[in-house]
Amino acid sequence: MALSGWFALSLQLALGVRAGLAHGVPWPDTVLNYFSYFTIMTNLLLALGLSVPLLAPASRWGLFFQQPEIRSASLVYIAIVAVVYALLLQQLWHPTGLRLFADMLLHRAIPAGYLFYWLWFVPSGRLRWWGALQWLMFPGFYLLYTLLRGALIDIYPYPFLNVLRLGYSGVLFNALLLACAFLVMSALIIAYDRHLKTLQGRSLRRDR
Repeated sequence: MALSGWFALSLQLALGVRAGLAHGVPWPDTVLNYFSYFTIMTNLLLALGLSVPLLAPASRWGLFFQQPEIRSASLVYIAIVAVVYALLLQQLWHPTGLRLFADMLLHRAIPAGYLFYWLWFVPSGRLRWWGALQWLMFPGFYLLYTLLRGALIDIYPYPFLNVLRLGYSGVLFNALLLACAFLVMSALIIAYDRHLKTLQGRSLRRDR
């Protein structure tokens, strides 16, 4: 999972830089734009969260990323990436070749793989309901960054966050809908962790 995450992120960046240079866009601008997407930031979070505990499990960041709360929050973020892309974004462009391959990895394969990882390897029964509110911090900071960046350069990465077309009222309404989606996804994952996943763990221990 870690290797696939870094590969997909590197491939997407390389393809973006190459396409940008072909259209006369300096590579620093392409790199900055690359990190403006929630998909990229979330996949980067997953790649770090899987890699650091392997390379330095006893370090401060290794212990941080091993927490079930952090890994569960990461599942919420990547699940929203997959759902929003499938419902709102995939019809807006039609990649081919390596771009399609990178797209499939970032929006489909990695979200599905991380779900199975969470189901099998993240300890159960550790999540609390108030965690759903805490997990809104990451998308909240992303929204703030997007609005500030857009106000400076008039570029917005997603159509539903485009202030130039929707105005701040329209964007904030969409942000509220997305916050509700994050909360619902968080509630589903927490409920599963507190009930079904815990029961499955007890059943497996009894079988052994």
